[in-house]
Amino acid sequence: MRTSLRLTDVASLVEGRHGSPEMVLGPHWANGNGKKAICVRSFLPECTRAWLICPEGPASPRPMRRIHPSGIFEALCPVPNGKPGLAEEENLRLNYRIRVMDGSGKVKTLDDPYRFPPLLTSYDLYLLNEGTHWQSYNKLGAQIRTVDGVKGVNFAVWAPNATSVSVIGDFNDWDGRRHPMRKHIPAGFWELFIPGVQEGAMYKYRVRSGDMEVDKSDPYGFAAEVPPRTGSIIVDLSRYTWHDAEWLERRRHTNWFEQPISLYEVHLGSWRRPKDDPSRWLNYRELAHQLIDYVKHMGYTHIELLPLGEHPLSASWGYQTVGYYAVTSRYGSPFDFMYFVDLCHQNGIGVILDWVPAHFPRDGHGLRRFDGTALYEHEDPRQGEHRDWGTLIFNYGRHEVRNFLISNALFWFDKYHVDGLRIDAVASMLYLDYSRRDGEWIPNEYGGRENLKAIAFLKLLNEQVHAQFPGVLTIAEESTAWPAVSRPTYVGGLGFSMKWNMGWMNDTRSYMRRDPIHRKFHHDQLTFSLIYAFHENFVLPLSHDEVVHGKGSLLAQMPGDLWQKFANLRLLYTYMWTHPGKKLLFMGSDFAQWNEWDFDSQLQWDLLRWETHRGVQKCVADLNRLIRQEPALHELDFDGRGFEWIDCHNWAESTLSYLRRAKNPQDYLIICCNFTPVPRLRHRIGVPEEHFFQEIFNSDSQYYGGSNLGNFPGVEAEPIPCHGRPASMQIVLPPLGAVIFKPRGKLDQNRRSYHP
Repeated sequence: MRTSLRLTDVASLVEGRHGSPEMVLGPHWANGNGKKAICVRSFLPECTRAWLICPEGPASPRPMRRIHPSGIFEALCPVPNGKPGLAEEENLRLNYRIRVMDGSGKVKTLDDPYRFPPLLTSYDLYLLNEGTHWQSYNKLGAQIRTVDGVKGVNFAVWAPNATSVSVIGDFNDWDGRRHPMRKHIPAGFWELFIPGVQEGAMYKYRVRSGDMEVDKSDPYGFAAEVPPRTGSIIVDLSRYTWHDAEWLERRRHTNWFEQPISLYEVHLGSWRRPKDDPSRWLNYRELAHQLIDYVKHMGYTHIELLPLGEHPLSASWGYQTVGYYAVTSRYGSPFDFMYFVDLCHQNGIGVILDWVPAHFPRDGHGLRRFDGTALYEHEDPRQGEHRDWGTLIFNYGRHEVRNFLISNALFWFDKYHVDGLRIDAVASMLYLDYSRRDGEWIPNEYGGRENLKAIAFLKLLNEQVHAQFPGVLTIAEESTAWPAVSRPTYVGGLGFSMKWNMGWMNDTRSYMRRDPIHRKFHHDQLTFSLIYAFHENFVLPLSHDEVVHGKGSLLAQMPGDLWQKFANLRLLYTYMWTHPGKKLLFMGSDFAQWNEWDFDSQLQWDLLRWETHRGVQKCVADLNRLIRQEPALHELDFDGRGFEWIDCHNWAESTLSYLRRAKNPQDYLIICCNFTPVPRLRHRIGVPEEHFFQEIFNSDSQYYGGSNLGNFPGVEAEPIPCHGRPASMQIVLPPLGAVIFKPRGKLDQNRRSYHP
């Protein structure tokens, strides 16, 4: 019997561009000698002979005819056991294998990928097209599966406008002809189960559209080669055994708004390098032990990591992500990073990841024109390009793109147990004219500049994250006056847990960079932040962005001589830690690194040989412990009841005094700051009551490298009204320093002791 295979199908298979290989390969109905039979075809370009092994049929193994020199084989066999009562598609599910002989005479037995049914259900495809398949990472990409007792990997990828897609990898010699995928029409997803492929194998997708042929990394790939190599790697993420159940359960019931939060922002590649080889990176497991020890010593509550999605360019610091589901292999495997997070949780430390849904790079192996068209991005550059960054903008109005991003956010919480995401560049998402001149952007349907699709995406993102993972945080890096960023969506907000206070950061850094003699003319830069401090749930950031691009380190930005630089920095940190809002400090700033941050070398740890740098480090550690111990410094960070000015008008002397309260209004602290190098030896401030006020912190302490001018052990308030309050006390306000007082009870004049 002559084959019924058409020459056009043969040509498409041989050239690796067949869009529906399941219509040609695998089992198909055929008429042989007037009887209904099953024709099995397989494309085996590396083989010289082949046999069909079908336990349910006679004459097995059955020789397969080579019907084309390229290696297309075919065999006819009768319907197994008759099975007349089954539907035709059930009869076609033959339990067969193929025995092959290669050119060297080596024989092996294979399972045919095209005898297995598709694993994506119609419901999966419906949800994916609708944009609501929130666990799409369990379906798409390379999923290790066992089908009909055969173990392999099911590959699935979205490429609706491609004419053909093939899986290529080290298991098929990167040959695009060997494993063409079947397309789900009209859903636009391609799928193929390949038996025998194992964890650790490398792969890509060869995507063809018209005259275009390009090899793409898997958008849902769970791991990738270390750059500059770009292959995806098959990983079974379920293999890791977690030990953080107690942390996760406690997290579910924690109100982080009322908890102390001090974030240590870290770039893993430049935090520390191995002593024996500074040219290499520490891996996640090495970092887990060294970094956790440091964070516990310093008293931080969370580690915030610059983006860890796989990225081709180290100089992007991770902010130009290609592998959204692949934790970067620079520092080890996915299991190594799981170990890192797990150990953090076992030590009571939260983990926040920077996440970048605002844009992606143009690298050819990534998302750009994935199927030959603007699939993840916009076709029109007025909508789809960030010219400042040389990147592309996601098309948030496309359901599958929205699904890709929201699933990715959920993926990090689900598979890696992270405690929060800091969403990068939110302002660029909200505004269609962000960093664009007239004529370079397209208004929305109402003629406005708001990106309505991005706004809807952000709201849905936050709703899903908080619904599915109670107790986690979403933190927006948003630099404009967009209202209600950190308010729930049901009251019209964007739904973020918190928002970076970029206004406070810019004003405060600008003020602190000024020579103290000029600061009195800019006093409003310190006081303005309290006008809006409780409009959002703010994080006060002194991040990596403040110590790059020629700005210098924070220490280098401080004015004055050497002593004044260190004093200014300690003063800045004390003001920051006592200001309403959660805290974030970039690595190296906590021990006053001199150099501007360099992603390609480790921090200047050798500076800790000097008492001045150790002093700043001790100051930050004590401030972290202070906000943990004192409810007044964390319980009402986002509530106006937690802050009162005592004196914000003393611009002439550049001093500030204010009060922080806990939920219990009787629990409060008094903070006084002097932003000049002139000591104020008889500085009077109003206080709420006549008490003895213990000095519990002094940034000018000799312990921190200061001049040791202060009020130890404390000051007794007097019944002298001042600043609108019934009592007051006269204090010593050290130069470029800040002091913190806590009421400890009235002084017993007879016993000369203090009792609460």
